[in-house]
Amino acid sequence: MPSSRRKSVEFGCPDVTDQKCLPVMGGHLIDDKNMFTKETYVSRRNRLKKQVGSGLIVLLGNEQSSMNYKDNWYHFRQDSTFLYFFGIDRAGLVAVIDVEANAEVIFGEELTPDDIVWMGPQKSIREQASEIGVGLTKPLATLDSYFQHALAKKREIHFLPPYRPENLLKLSSWLQTAPASIKSMASVPLIKAVVAQRSIKTPEEVAEIEKGINTTVEMQIAAATLARAGMTEAELAGQLQSIAIKGGGNLAFPTILTVNGQILHNHYSPTVLQEGQLVLVDCGAASATHYSGDLTRTFPVSSSFSAKQKEMYAVMMTAYEQAVAMLKPGVKYKDVHLQACTQLAEGLKHLGLMKGDAQEAVAQGAHALFFPCGLGHMLGLDTHDMEDLGEEYVGYAEDQTKSTQFGLKSLRLARALEPGFVLTVEPGLYFNPDLIELWSAEKVHADFINYEQVAGYKDFGGIRIEEDFLITPEGSRVLGNPLPRNMEEFRQFAR
Repeated sequence: MPSSRRKSVEFGCPDVTDQKCLPVMGGHLIDDKNMFTKETYVSRRNRLKKQVGSGLIVLLGNEQSSMNYKDNWYHFRQDSTFLYFFGIDRAGLVAVIDVEANAEVIFGEELTPDDIVWMGPQKSIREQASEIGVGLTKPLATLDSYFQHALAKKREIHFLPPYRPENLLKLSSWLQTAPASIKSMASVPLIKAVVAQRSIKTPEEVAEIEKGINTTVEMQIAAATLARAGMTEAELAGQLQSIAIKGGGNLAFPTILTVNGQILHNHYSPTVLQEGQLVLVDCGAASATHYSGDLTRTFPVSSSFSAKQKEMYAVMMTAYEQAVAMLKPGVKYKDVHLQACTQLAEGLKHLGLMKGDAQEAVAQGAHALFFPCGLGHMLGLDTHDMEDLGEEYVGYAEDQTKSTQFGLKSLRLARALEPGFVLTVEPGLYFNPDLIELWSAEKVHADFINYEQVAGYKDFGGIRIEEDFLITPEGSRVLGNPLPRNMEEFRQFAR
């Protein structure tokens, strides 16, 4: 083998000009055409340096994670913030930005010939780094001495809260600190800087989000088309995952598909669909670059709703419509949530399940028997966007504190809306028989809840609708291809 060829193989990619190598190792395959421009990543990092101001910024990529033995890996998912600033969807990388020196370096291990046997030809880290405007790469093994030098110089080291145990242990070793102390050392200035950038979606990001949403629309149509009595939830969920993969990405999160919609995050099971039941499908596809869609529909296994189901659906839809009408810059999403809750309470009062003043019932948390969660969340590279950075930074302004009240404490987004935010609106009504029994026995909020009437709904299940919105300077727009919200139209549209 000629020496030039050998060198290229050592760095992971054959020296063949017409060979289009895959830039990942055992992870999610991203071709060049799926990546943003070099200028996009350079601009993001330059803004980050200005916002943080000084010190070393350390962004950890993720590792491969074994399932039941070392070489049997879970599907690889790169860290979202690493993707946002460096765009390389490959395991085992760490990026360091020296703010004062205006220097950036990516640490990682190049593939060996043995790796290439198992993985096929790959671009080198050096090539991938160059494509996103980083001119320096170093072996991962040199990171320890790099940090020792920084610590000796008493450099400020900024890192984000680690959510993977292996990254926590790496930081513990590099920073010579006990693992239990690492999360408390995460940099608040870096967290705030990252949130400030990632919260405002650029047009190119919105386009990627809509790719995920459009595939999710296909998944929802398939669910309503294929669902029938006698099939299992798992059988139906499997069909949806195939659509997500066919769309070029994968599931953004494990599909929630259940006839027990009263349990908020109840995933599919071998449960058999039966006539008269409601099927709640909350699913999302991620685009090839990992931007997520997140949509929910609830439909009857039968051809139409029962009278009771139709009434509840109408109550939920009125709350949805009032919430959507409020979406515009400057409006606090907490106020949107409370308005939706009040409308749900009004609707339940009309049906005889609640009583008294609806606004007061919401203020005291009585409605949370039926709606024990928040109205929505940020959406982007993560389905619950940036949740690993802390809801207090992502969803709340500095002058806001999270409530401890049941139901309201689960509101992920409360802050004033800004142009460029992408978020979900997802009201629902949930009749959890165990929670109903508990509250009824203790007469919780008995001034607002007619427990005798509620007892007749213990077998109702749950319903939810969810759409994804972009906040615009003028208001908002729903993202993605059309998907009917009226259930009769939805079933006709799907079939």
